Amino acid sequence: MAVSAAAALLDELMGRNRNDGPNAQKKPVHWEDPEFCKYFMVKFCPHDLFVNTRADLGACPKVHCEEAKTQYNEASSRSKIQYEDEFVAFATSLLNDVERRIEKGKQRLELMNKTETPVSHSNSQSQKNQEQIKLLSEKINGLVQEAEQMGTRGHVEEAQGLMKLCDQLKEERDTLRKQNESIHWSQTYELAAAQEKQMEVCEVCGAFLIVGDAQSRIDDHLMGKQHMGYARLKNAVNEIQEQRKKYLEEREKLREEERKKRMDRTRSNSKDVDRHSRNANNDKRSKSSRDRSHHRIDRKSERHERERRRSRSRSDRRSSNSHRHRGHNGNSRRDH
Repeated sequence: MAVSAAAALLDELMGRNRNDGPNAQKKPVHWEDPEFCKYFMVKFCPHDLFVNTRADLGACPKVHCEEAKTQYNEASSRSKIQYEDEFVAFATSLLNDVERRIEKGKQRLELMNKTETPVSHSNSQSQKNQEQIKLLSEKINGLVQEAEQMGTRGHVEEAQGLMKLCDQLKEERDTLRKQNESIHWSQTYELAAAQEKQMEVCEVCGAFLIVGDAQSRIDDHLMGKQHMGYARLKNAVNEIQEQRKKYLEEREKLREEERKKRMDRTRSNSKDVDRHSRNANNDKRSKSSRDRSHHRIDRKSERHERERRRSRSRSDRRSSNSHRHRGHNGNSRRDH
C-alpha cells in the first residue's frame, strides 16, 4: 500500500514518464487512457478525502494527471456521461455507508436513553472485576515462572501444560477487561446524562456530538477531514445530478422544438399538396369546360356546315330545275 501510494505521488509530481530515458519517445496523453483516475477528472478522487481517518480508503491505484483532466473538461458532454455515472455510483456507495452509520448511531442513543443501569451496581461490579483481574494476573505470572523452571529442568510436557493453563486464564482476564470497558462507557454516558449533556449524531458524517458544546469544538468538528469529505461528496453528487437534469431538460426542449418544426413542415407540405391538388382540379375543370366549349363550337360548326350544304344543295336543285324549265319552254316555242 505504501509503495503504490509513493508511486502515485511520484507520477503526479514528475509525470508518468518519469522512468523513461532522455531519448525515449513520450506517449501522448489522452484522457480516455485506462491508467488515469476517472473520479479525479470528473470532480476529485474520494481516496484523497479521508487520509489518516477511520474512513481512509487507501491510496488511489490510478494516475491523477492535470493534463488529462484539462482534456476531459474540453471534451463533449455526451462522451463524459459514463465517467460521471461511475463517479456518482462510487460516491453514492460511500454516502450510503455513512447513512447507515448515522442510523445506527441514532438507534444507539435511543437505546442508551431508555436503558438506565444504577451507577452503584456498575461501580461494584467493576470493582469485583478489577479484583478478579488482579488475582488472575498474579496466577498467570506465577504459572509462567513455574513453567520456565520446568522447562529449564527438562520437564517439557509439564511446562506446556502450565502454559495452556496460562492461556485459559488470560482469556478469562481479557473477558473481564472487556466487561469493565463496557461498564466504563455506560458510566460515561450516564454521567453525561446526569450532567444534562445530551448527545446527537452529525447528519453529515455520523459522529457523536454533545448538544450545546463549545463553539471551538464544533468548529473543529466541522473542519475535520471526515465531515468535510462527506459534505464534499454529497455536494458533488447533487451538482452532477442537477447538471444532468438541466442537460436532459435542454435536450428534451430541443427535441420538442424539432418535433414542432417537423409538424410545421408537414402542415406546410400538406397545404402545398392541397393547393396543388386544387389547382390541378381547377385545371381539369377548366380544360373540361374548354373541351365542352370547343365541342359545342364544333357541333355548331358542323350544324352550320350541314345547313350550308343543305342550302347549297337546295339552290343547286332549284337552279337545275330552272334550267330544265327554260329548256322545255324553248323547245315548245320552236315546235310552234
